[in-house]
Amino acid sequence: MKFEEGMEKLEGIIRQLEEGNLPLEESLEKFEEGMKLINFCEKKLEEVEKRVNILIKDQDKFKLEPWQPTTEKEENRGSPSEEYLFPENS
Repeated sequence: MKFEEGMEKLEGIIRQLEEGNLPLEESLEKFEEGMKLINFCEKKLEEVEKRVNILIKDQDKFKLEPWQPTTEKEENRGSPSEEYLFPENS
């Protein structure tokens, strides 16, 4: 399964659980399936994070450093605030 497929399935499960129309036993099964999908997606992201490195030339030596994404807002503001990192909490 691909990461995107796992996320789609997880989003579908979340929608079903939020609707609240499932019997208790089926809700529990969906919850368990969702937790497995979360673990799967987290592992996929960790794998990608390990692979995504920037090659930097440093005094004729090459070294790998972790890739850290920057956005236009971060570049303009300096370091991101918690509000920017977690917009759903604001």
